Amino acid sequence: MSRIPQPSPRPTVKTTLVPPSRSRAPSPSKPAASASSPRVRTKSVPKSPSKAIRRPPPVENEPPVPKITLSIKEAVALKRAEARKAISTSSSRVGLGNSAGFGDFENLEDADPVVAKKNEEETPELGRWSVKETIERARSTGAINLSSRSLPCIPSALFDIHLGVTPDPLKSVASEPPISSSTDTSSSSRRTGQREGPAWFEAQDLHVLKAWNNDIVEIQHEISLFGSLKTVDLHQNKIVLLPDTFADLTALTTLDLSHNSLTALPSNIFALPNLTIMNLSHNALSELSFGAPFPKSSSHKARNDTFSSGGFFGPVITRASSPLPRLSVLDASHNKLTASTIDHANLPPLMTKADLAANPLALGDSNSTPAFIRALSHLEHLKELRCETADIGDDAFPSNLSTSKSHCFPRLQILDMGETRATMEGLQSALSGLKQDITYDFTTEQPPEGTLRVSVGKKVVREAWEIETERRMKSRASKSVTDADSASGSSKTDIGQSNVDVVKEAWEIEAEQGLLTEGGRRRARAAAVMSAADTAAPLKSIPLIGHGRPPTPASTSQLSSSTSLTNPQYYHATTQTLTLPPLSAPTKSHARSFSLATPFSSAPSSQGKTDFTLPTPTLPLAAISAQSFAQTLKTLVLSNRKFDLCVSLPTTGKVLLPSLEELVLDGCGFGDQVSVTHRADTGTTTPPRSNDTLLPLLTRFFPSLRILDLSYNALTSASLQQDVLSSLILADSSNSRKGLRHLRLRGNRINDLDAFQGIADLFKGNRSVPDWKLEELDLRDNEISKLPAELGLLPLDVFLVDGNLFRIPQRRVWEREGTRGLLSWLRGRLE
Repeated sequence: MSRIPQPSPRPTVKTTLVPPSRSRAPSPSKPAASASSPRVRTKSVPKSPSKAIRRPPPVENEPPVPKITLSIKEAVALKRAEARKAISTSSSRVGLGNSAGFGDFENLEDADPVVAKKNEEETPELGRWSVKETIERARSTGAINLSSRSLPCIPSALFDIHLGVTPDPLKSVASEPPISSSTDTSSSSRRTGQREGPAWFEAQDLHVLKAWNNDIVEIQHEISLFGSLKTVDLHQNKIVLLPDTFADLTALTTLDLSHNSLTALPSNIFALPNLTIMNLSHNALSELSFGAPFPKSSSHKARNDTFSSGGFFGPVITRASSPLPRLSVLDASHNKLTASTIDHANLPPLMTKADLAANPLALGDSNSTPAFIRALSHLEHLKELRCETADIGDDAFPSNLSTSKSHCFPRLQILDMGETRATMEGLQSALSGLKQDITYDFTTEQPPEGTLRVSVGKKVVREAWEIETERRMKSRASKSVTDADSASGSSKTDIGQSNVDVVKEAWEIEAEQGLLTEGGRRRARAAAVMSAADTAAPLKSIPLIGHGRPPTPASTSQLSSSTSLTNPQYYHATTQTLTLPPLSAPTKSHARSFSLATPFSSAPSSQGKTDFTLPTPTLPLAAISAQSFAQTLKTLVLSNRKFDLCVSLPTTGKVLLPSLEELVLDGCGFGDQVSVTHRADTGTTTPPRSNDTLLPLLTRFFPSLRILDLSYNALTSASLQQDVLSSLILADSSNSRKGLRHLRLRGNRINDLDAFQGIADLFKGNRSVPDWKLEELDLRDNEISKLPAELGLLPLDVFLVDGNLFRIPQRRVWEREGTRGLLSWLRGRLE
């Protein structure tokens, strides 16, 4: 059988199908594949085993990886990390631009300018969130601010949304107002599919609660369920009593309950372990029982009292074992506290500031006041003690206070006893043994370490350079006396040779005459006025004073405030205008260049300082009414006069300056009450003083007033009563009042307009009121939280409200349409 030779076999080749788009061009050394067959990529066996890609063989029946179970805390942390990562990724994507080509827009609809403008108008930043939306947002932030919303109580929705608890109804609130409104921007700003509240892993415990400037009378006892609260601000409300459970907020560090109607506090509130700042001012508290939560038999050194309230699942409350162990600042001013009702045996040990101003401390037991001051002197960290206008005297500071073996006020820096019965002599004898350097000069600067500043009587603010100059003058005088005593044995010829005239500077002459301090200048003015009243010498007989030097005592006694006001630099006869210079130092110029004199419009005369005898009261009506031009004066400008905030009046006369039409009192620092000084006809240098309300005082003395400028003062809503404003603004033929046309109250502390709302009721049903003359009302830069809709009835030409707290209406209402648009918008709210 013949053998037929077979062809030799070809080498083995691996073939891999490759898509046409990814195939490579055929190698020139190999023939190209036919068009009908698909293109293939050949891969030969590697020549060297070291370059071969060896894959591990698949393992059959491989056991699965066990899944790790996470705890609840770890799951919450993981979810929060994923949420933060998603937020950061989206923000970085917006910052770098969208890869799809639309930039910051999600789609073409967002790029439409009409739709974008509509979305911009619906954003909540242009308005204020509703109460419901504010409560819901607090779940993510842990802080809530419900201030200036006229709330009768803390909303029940706060407990429902945050805790799922419905509080018990309050006796003072028949029905709560709705917490959302159709006019709120929050409901319309939500897009479709947006989550109403935060996810369960994003929720925060509430730690800040602010509800100041409302009408809250009582607080729900369920407030204790917010155990994480650290800051509670409820000032400017009407709270009468706190629930006992309020003291269960053991995490509190800051508590502000000022300007309320509290008469008592829960006893356990003095066992809060973390409270640092406590403000109880402007209430009606009659006692501070620091040791009430602690039995007298038990020691304060025992461990903290820990217990659970509300059953097995209730929160654990840890109280302090001593009264307020971390309290640093206590403000209990303007209450009804006496030294006998303050538990001075259990004062907080770490207290650094204590304010007990305007309290009847010495009322009742006379022996308790020295014991109270002695207990305060043992506080090692006390730096400020303020008892201004309190009922306290020298008997509260025993003579052996600083000579005792224990430390007495070891770190005290400020002791404010202004306008009390305490005297400088009594305090000097009581505090003579202190290790600090004691000064009685009142300045606005913080005293240095190791110095105690004591304020007694009426405060006269002096600058630091004045105190330093006076100290140097005293040291120079004492040194000259010492040198004179040491040279008493010298010959008379040496003394005769040294008797040479020395040219002194103006400030040296003022120092020798006692005019360097403000007190000395005021005494010199008072002496000059009294001397001028006794002697009727004409002004032409006054000897001239050298330019640049102050008047001598002889020439000063002949000057009077009545004659100095007729100077052309103050009184302009053509326009019937009197302008007195400011009595406060300029803020930008150097303190040494400060002068009370108004610069002359012309060359200075040889008379020199004619402002020396100008009256210092802010409104010196006693001096102005004595002028020859008083009956015809039209304009009186008294700007920035803050040296002596009082009004001086003559002893007789009801109507002063009957022709005055414009009064400017801007920047004077006037409050609701003003100190009134009646000029005494007797020989006393200190005229009697009394307090009076400012606006009725101006109404009574200026019947022809048309323009009143009280901008940048300290007036509050308490002075704007409806009857007071009616008598000031409306014309009255029986009292010869012409009616006010311009009222400027910019830059004060007004927070509501209830009085203007009452006046606006006159225009309900009346097109015009004949006695109404007001054309301009300026209320800019105040603290007004709400514009009553009734103000739209007032026929005003100019109504300015910029710089206040209210958010409705929005600014664009009056920026586009002016006063008429704003009044029209307010009238629309009535309809």
